[in-house]
Amino acid sequence: MSLMKLLLALMLTTALGLGAARAAEVRVAVAANFAAPMQTLAQSFEQDTGHQAVLSLGSTGNFYAQIKHGAPFDVLLAADDDTPLKLEREGWGVLGTRFTYATGRLVLWSKQPGLVDDQGAVLRRGTFQRLAMANPKLAPYGAAALETLQKMGLLQTVQSKWVQGDNIAQTFQFVATGNAELGFVAQSQVYAQGKWLAGSAWVVPSAWHSPIQQDALLLSRGQHNPAAHALLAYLRSEKAKALIRGFGYEL
Repeated sequence: MSLMKLLLALMLTTALGLGAARAAEVRVAVAANFAAPMQTLAQSFEQDTGHQAVLSLGSTGNFYAQIKHGAPFDVLLAADDDTPLKLEREGWGVLGTRFTYATGRLVLWSKQPGLVDDQGAVLRRGTFQRLAMANPKLAPYGAAALETLQKMGLLQTVQSKWVQGDNIAQTFQFVATGNAELGFVAQSQVYAQGKWLAGSAWVVPSAWHSPIQQDALLLSRGQHNPAAHALLAYLRSEKAKALIRGFGYEL
């Protein structure tokens, strides 16, 4: 091997070594409604930065309890804005790092074509056995569904037909598997890149419930993790925003 080739090989090895040293891992608690977009974002984040995002999916309420009990998360992507604010005030989050990464939309969905109309009148007709919704005490989408039923004056009428999921992912599964004919889910679960999932859907007017403002927070455990800081910056990039909008979120 010539001296020049040897030097080039050494320089390449050094560069790769430095790149590996800079790459880090960030553990992210992700609200269940944001699972699909975040899985896509995690892939592009790793390709663009070299950092790896390790995702845990669940309900925001459960994550709140886990974080306070020492769960090893660096970043929280919540389904509301209240939980990150509480964690910040209680000293579990880094001040000044909280921001809204998406605003969610609530959808009444059925895998049966034609069952759900574009006004949600199927709820008034009551021609169904089970209505799925997330636990309103744990999941902001469940709380929004509860407010919607109250707005429609149907809370008492349909309450006996509720099937409650611990989070919005489980709620979606109830409907997707036919265990419930219809249910309140996140738009991101049934809409992606301009296409709706097969079935029928009604997008609930956003004025009928409190805004589903979803906030991100750098947790105390991740304050010295470069990958955690990089991920939060990445979520605010135009590339990430375009992808988030593609799943039906507002920004």
